[in-house]
Amino acid sequence: MTLLLAGDIGGTKTILRLVDATTTIQATRMQERSKILYEFRYLSGNYPDLVPIVELFLQEAGEQLGYIPKPESACFAIAGPVVNQTAKLTNLSWRLDAQHLSQELDISHVTLINDFEAIGYGVTGLLDDDVLTLQTGQPQAGAPIGVIGAGTGLGQCFVTPLTTGIKVYPCEGGHTDFAPRSELEFQLLKYLLAKHNIDRVSVERVVSGPGIVAIYQFLRDRQIAKESPEIAEIVKEWEHQIGLSDVTIDAAAAISQAALAKQDYLSERTMQLFVEAYGAEAGNLALKLLPYNGLYIAGGIAPKILPLLEAPEFLQAFSNKGRMKPILAKVPVYVVLNPQVGLIGAAICATIF
Repeated sequence: MTLLLAGDIGGTKTILRLVDATTTIQATRMQERSKILYEFRYLSGNYPDLVPIVELFLQEAGEQLGYIPKPESACFAIAGPVVNQTAKLTNLSWRLDAQHLSQELDISHVTLINDFEAIGYGVTGLLDDDVLTLQTGQPQAGAPIGVIGAGTGLGQCFVTPLTTGIKVYPCEGGHTDFAPRSELEFQLLKYLLAKHNIDRVSVERVVSGPGIVAIYQFLRDRQIAKESPEIAEIVKEWEHQIGLSDVTIDAAAAISQAALAKQDYLSERTMQLFVEAYGAEAGNLALKLLPYNGLYIAGGIAPKILPLLEAPEFLQAFSNKGRMKPILAKVPVYVVLNPQVGLIGAAICATIF
């Protein structure tokens, strides 16, 4: 039995998963998925470091399995940048070092990767039920895979096949320039430049959770539509909390939910502009990569707004690239529905290293 340890490490929660790489579930896309033996979630802030969490996890796993598990390798997906196999969590004081973890946990190979890089690995192990197909395209085995995901920010990466497996390449595509395509989007660009007193606007400022709120504020301040009292109060409280260490209001979620329920016209206009900008940026990424093995829409927002992504506007913006439109019609486009795609990816990464 080949035991692997996968982890999704965040400032709020840590999810650990023990898998048996010798027993697999057949994935219908690129490769097999390892069998899950034990999984548990911990509150990260209750522990001084990752080591005691892993030790507790392995002890609890042993009680459930009837033997003491000894993973041969581990991969931890980190909510923050990873440099030379070291990382500092964005919202926690932990400082992680792969070599230190290997020694303390007595695991031969420990790898740290960024959480969006883990999603890049994870999409290669998804089952059919884990995705929603927006565009069938013309899939080509051996072609690159593109991944884009809006959440707190805008993650992007790409995957290429190798003779020995796959390779994931993280990138900073979310920080490229926002490219307006209409008069309204040009006004949005000018609004953000003036509001933040900056000389450029990244696409992440528009296509992200904070971007949803920014679009709402723009349409509100330009009096495109009247605010509803309920959403106005939520956005006002969110604006008050910005800059504080503990933001408890999710204004973007409130806006998107109101739009889905058709309860607030201003929220509906906000989400229409957001979805079109999201589709346009997904199309930009597809043109750069030609990901005929699939373009995956990941991140926390997409599964929550599926009806908006399935509406015509997203794919229209995706493919509205002039004479390149026929090329983009060949790209399969999927929405990732499985919230644990990062854990799946960490397990896959652990098999490689």
